Amino acid sequence: MSKVTRTGAQSPEPHAADVHDLIRVHGARVNNLKDVSVEIPKRRLTVFTGVSGSGKSSLVFDTIAAESQRLINETYSAFVQGFMPTLARPEVDVLDGLTTVITVDQQRMGADPRSTVGTATDANAMLRILFSRLGKPHIGSPKAFSFNVASISGSGAVTMERGGETVKERRSFSITGGMCPRCEGRGSVNDIDLTALYDDTKSLSEGALTIPGYTMEGWYGRIFSGSGFFDMDKPIRKYTKRELSDLLHKEPTKIKVEGINLTYEGIIPKLQKSMLSKDVEALQPHIRAFVKRAVTFSVCPDCEGTRLSAGARSSKIKKISIADACAMQISDLAKWVRDLDEPSVAPLLATLRQTLDSFVEIGLGYLSLDRPSGTLSGGEAQRVKMIRHLGSSLTDVTYVFDEPTVGLHPHDIQQMNSLLLRLRDKGNTVLVVEHKPETIAIADHVVDLGPGAGQGGGTICFEGTVEGLRAGDTITGRHFGDRASLKETVREPNGKLEIRGAKTHNLRGVDVDVPLGVLVVVTGVAGSGKSSLVHGSIPTSEGVISVDQGAIRGSRRSNPATYTGLLDPIRKAFAKANGVKPALFSANSEGACPGCNGAGVVYTDLAMMAGVSTICEECEGKRFHDSVLEHHLGGRDISEVLAMPVTEAAEFFGAGEARTPAAHKILERLADVGLGYLSLGQPLTTLSGGERQRLKLATHMAEKGGVYVLDEPTAGLHLADVEQLLGLLDRLVDSGKSVIVVEHHQAVMAHADWIIDLGPGAGHDGGRIVFEGTPTALVEGRTTLTGEHLATYVGA
Repeated sequence: MSKVTRTGAQSPEPHAADVHDLIRVHGARVNNLKDVSVEIPKRRLTVFTGVSGSGKSSLVFDTIAAESQRLINETYSAFVQGFMPTLARPEVDVLDGLTTVITVDQQRMGADPRSTVGTATDANAMLRILFSRLGKPHIGSPKAFSFNVASISGSGAVTMERGGETVKERRSFSITGGMCPRCEGRGSVNDIDLTALYDDTKSLSEGALTIPGYTMEGWYGRIFSGSGFFDMDKPIRKYTKRELSDLLHKEPTKIKVEGINLTYEGIIPKLQKSMLSKDVEALQPHIRAFVKRAVTFSVCPDCEGTRLSAGARSSKIKKISIADACAMQISDLAKWVRDLDEPSVAPLLATLRQTLDSFVEIGLGYLSLDRPSGTLSGGEAQRVKMIRHLGSSLTDVTYVFDEPTVGLHPHDIQQMNSLLLRLRDKGNTVLVVEHKPETIAIADHVVDLGPGAGQGGGTICFEGTVEGLRAGDTITGRHFGDRASLKETVREPNGKLEIRGAKTHNLRGVDVDVPLGVLVVVTGVAGSGKSSLVHGSIPTSEGVISVDQGAIRGSRRSNPATYTGLLDPIRKAFAKANGVKPALFSANSEGACPGCNGAGVVYTDLAMMAGVSTICEECEGKRFHDSVLEHHLGGRDISEVLAMPVTEAAEFFGAGEARTPAAHKILERLADVGLGYLSLGQPLTTLSGGERQRLKLATHMAEKGGVYVLDEPTAGLHLADVEQLLGLLDRLVDSGKSVIVVEHHQAVMAHADWIIDLGPGAGHDGGRIVFEGTPTALVEGRTTLTGEHLATYVGA
């Protein structure tokens, strides 16, 4: 092996290519950023911090990551760009030194019922190949083990030219798929209650169908009457078997109605496609209510929920079928794969081992590959996305993370920190938006935004080292060393909620009494069974209000005013003061600007080029018709009111001419949960995950519930905001409510009246109560991982 011999003295001048060691941002004005300029070192770990709403995500995701993605997309041909999401250039003067950005955000994985942890990663694809090669008996190609491929066969005549003559030959084909024919690979079957679909005492003309949207005045009525399959004026209970079958089960059939070619399809197959093939929770509220009323979901009796056909389940390696392998906890599956020694598939086994070991290393060893991806929390989904990057050979890439420690116990945060440092040490630039001091502490460079939120933020308050941040006079610096102390006295419960024999997911027949009338914190390492205990065992009956981390569904027309119901009393107050209709003061109704239909911006689709959104010239982004803006309340028009932050609006509607008690009450609740900086008309699509959860909490606080169940309410909260949240929890308890919080934040644990700690590990190593008692007893005992970390936190 020859080596190149270098001659001559080392040049003191650096190579021109080596001077690009910074990502330079100048004049960023995205969302609330105020002409921000910052220089970020490459191949280092930079943490962006600041109070919620200070502009961290606007700088990292909407400016740096968005521009990198846009520039990469522009390297493709216009034809290819037509199939890609269109991205506009962010509002920034200079963006220099960008590298390829890989974004690992908290967006939950699609809730497609066919998507599992195994299909969302490459693990299932590799397992299918493994079983097609080694499984006994051999049943076919990898498709034979896929629950998304159906078995089909067919035969017929094939016409071909041979030797100048046309020859016909009979051919047949068959594809062996792994899909269970009964449930079509979904693992569950549904039973439809026909009485919820129609009133059989009425005819179709009289409105017998009770399915949302199925009215006889629209297209459905024309299709039913034009099909000729049944009598529209005869009560359904008098239908013949043939007529009822055609109404409910008929396969798609071409028909002609008033000279137009249409397709008629029975009600049940149409419902299966339009409603039941989607995630129920993602449907519109009125359709979701109908589905829950009309349909019963149960585990498929043929495949027992494995989604696979009998053939796929019969083929085994060392007495384990692919269904057994996918149902195993991933840490156990990794051990099973490690014990397989088969030279013929050695490269495949090596890659599969690496993928499964990555799951374990990143703290997800407690999952199983058959877990539906829609059931993962935001933090779990983010870590699943990280898996494909851990073993990557790419260097000089910019990785962007959005609070990677969300949903992690202090014990697990150490693992996450080491993974972030590993990515950096491979020569990558790592940008992290984070609030947890444990992760801020490992940063090479810190950028602190603020000083406040919303319009009060959007500037750089500090840039430098962690030591500089500690010594600096910013909100983050002042609160960096905050440590909550244990309460000297705890509240006495006024009752208990009994949970007996809880077995949801990995729980081992848990018996526990949850005290009522106090602040209860349920904690434990990620995957120990906290959410299973709280959401799976506490009955969601009358009086129990559950605020989880599920996404808020809303378009760019939705905003805090519409979501919380605040707009209704505001519209009525404007209408009363001006003697006009309330509908005029809705940008989605009569008051909308005709130029932009009340959106405030005009979207121009440029086909394969990036679409452009421009502020509407007619209303100048105010969303309302000029005539509507002539009506005033307390000297302000409706567009000015929607531009107000919550705190200003609370003062406005709290006294004087504009005094509106109903609106003031909702605004106070929004301020209570720490959203005082949000403007009333800010689109919901621009809110962070933590902001959305607190918006939900503010909405639910109006309900007459006695028990509040909160799932990690500190997600996305700055150190300074946690204090405000603790005050809110105290006010809820002091007003006679019972508050149960699933939480990892040590400040919340220290503030609790009672702690229930699950563990000792994750998955089948968890699912047991390892401690229940006061925080003081937990710290004194130090018998659990939580106890050790809490003791360190409070300095005991």
